[in-house]
Amino acid sequence: MSIEINNESTIPVDEATILRLAAFALDAMHVHADAELAIVLVDEGAMEQLHVQWMDEPGPTDVLSFPMDELRPGTEDAETPPGLLGDIVLCPQVAQGQAETAGHSTLEELLLLTTHGILHLLGFDHAEPDEEKEMFAIQRDILVSFALQEKRSTA
Repeated sequence: MSIEINNESTIPVDEATILRLAAFALDAMHVHADAELAIVLVDEGAMEQLHVQWMDEPGPTDVLSFPMDELRPGTEDAETPPGLLGDIVLCPQVAQGQAETAGHSTLEELLLLTTHGILHLLGFDHAEPDEEKEMFAIQRDILVSFALQEKRSTA
């Protein structure tokens, strides 16, 4: 799995944990080991520019996903083909505010947003209630399973 993380923001983040989560999520979704993913962390100004340019919405947002080869989740019997999954752009400042509101750490929020972004790259959406239910259940399962794995590896 080729996962590149580039922190262009002024906020230090635990890139190693984000990398482990991304690899875990891609494995859970049966994405081919030769798939490529890029994760970029940017400050609010850069995120606002992207948000306006691509979504035509003002202000910074927490995460944007830019799919490339339109890969879809694989199965235990058939992984996705190799290819470019795409790019995820995260804004740590927005994540920090959301984390405070939610009562958890900024890292936990960034892990949630990374998972959310990966699912969008794999074609999931939450525009309709049924889609939201499915996407958020998968997101929750990945995050809970990852947290358990992290706990086991540090025990």
